[in-house]
Amino acid sequence: MGRRYEAERNFDRGSGEHHAVSTLSPWIRRRLVTEAEVVAAAVAAHGPEAAAKFIEEVVWRGYFKGWLELRPQVWARYRDDLVQDIAALERDAALAAALARAETGQTGLACFDVWSRELVETGYLHNHARMWFASIWIFTLRLPWRLGADFFLRHLLDGDPASNTLGWRWVAGLHTRGKAYRARADNIATFTAGRFTPRADQLDAGEAGLEATEPEGLPPILGLRPIVAPRPDLPTVLLITEEDCCVEDFPWSSLDVRAAATLTASALRSPRAVAESVARFEADALVDATARLRGAGLGVPIGSLHAARPESLAAWAAAHGITQLVTPYVPRGPLHDWLTDAAPHLAAQGVALAEWRRAWDEALWPHATAGFFKVKQRIPQLLQLSSAH
Repeated sequence: MGRRYEAERNFDRGSGEHHAVSTLSPWIRRRLVTEAEVVAAAVAAHGPEAAAKFIEEVVWRGYFKGWLELRPQVWARYRDDLVQDIAALERDAALAAALARAETGQTGLACFDVWSRELVETGYLHNHARMWFASIWIFTLRLPWRLGADFFLRHLLDGDPASNTLGWRWVAGLHTRGKAYRARADNIATFTAGRFTPRADQLDAGEAGLEATEPEGLPPILGLRPIVAPRPDLPTVLLITEEDCCVEDFPWSSLDVRAAATLTASALRSPRAVAESVARFEADALVDATARLRGAGLGVPIGSLHAARPESLAAWAAAHGITQLVTPYVPRGPLHDWLTDAAPHLAAQGVALAEWRRAWDEALWPHATAGFFKVKQRIPQLLQLSSAH
């Protein structure tokens, strides 16, 4: 988390050799370990100056989440256009074959093929490799960027709708207009320590026709979604999802909790098949969250639900005679879409949906209005929040 991280974090040394980065992202993504906790650990070990680069990278995750929360139409467009991209595979055999080669690591470009197989086999890729991979996918292989983002989201253990969608948009030049990220042969050779030495002509950096697929300019800021605060006087069920597995951090004991349930939702990530390793990680995360909540004193029954039919959540809640469902905040993404579909069914059963939003997010997200700089200025305030850990 200190000087070694700052000096070596950009080197991708290959599967099993990612020792200069934390590899904590699958746990942070589900808040099995929170951003505040890892920042506090970094400061305690190295001090705020030596740990500054690590802290910035943790804050980047929050920046992307806040940016997408303020512009939910970007997620909606990705989601809807992905359906069209997938449908096009049925009509375009050449595109389907090219996609299959990319997803199975059979393009003939050594570095890309190794990264593709590493992703599928381990559920992880070094951040630098993710950037190179996305660039080659878009500008060399000329594949639709949303299919690449979907490939990542289906296989990454740390797959996060905000970081993933906006990371691919950034590489494509859609997040910051006119500033696409282009993989360079010399950069790959340097930061893989010579493991890969592609030729420049293999990484054809021509135009991919992306500008024509997106409206000009940044989408307007719609603001943070308002939330309903939990009411202590209502019979309540706690809903535990992979979006925040530290439910014990919230004031659940002040509520009239009658039951709790975990909600399995990895399958919602894509219309295509989601990797079994992702589903296993989610299942283990929910088991861990349940155990810790019981350890914190929750003594009510804890059920297990699957995000299949949205009306099933309302039926389960009604069967427990409750009028309030409370969960840690669910940000924009597939689970939020599913809960939006479930909301009218909950309302029909007289069940209100209430949420908790973390102080970390409240302090960071409203400032994700443009580039990272405004959020970076909030780091001193975030350090104060993390000091409680």
